Amino acid sequence: MDIEAKLATLPAWRREGEEIRRTIDAPDFPTAIRIVDEIAVQAEELNHHPDIDIRWRTLHLVLTTHDQGGLTDLDFTLAARIDDIAAKHGA
Repeated sequence: MDIEAKLATLPAWRREGEEIRRTIDAPDFPTAIRIVDEIAVQAEELNHHPDIDIRWRTLHLVLTTHDQGGLTDLDFTLAARIDDIAAKHGA
């Protein structure tokens, strides 16, 4: 897997070691929670769950595949879905 090529398609994400990270600024706190709810649905569908830290209307997300010891296609699939969710909510 070419991690750098996949990251190039996800400009809001940055690599830190064996993780990819993104910060989302939602318009307000209720919208931030709606974004998290939608991410949860996608995470369950993929059986792949991000680390999410919520600070008022700012979400910090981290993706890695713990049981594989690093980044896999699942991380990039969920990252793209998260990008779509954030865009839909104006974040």
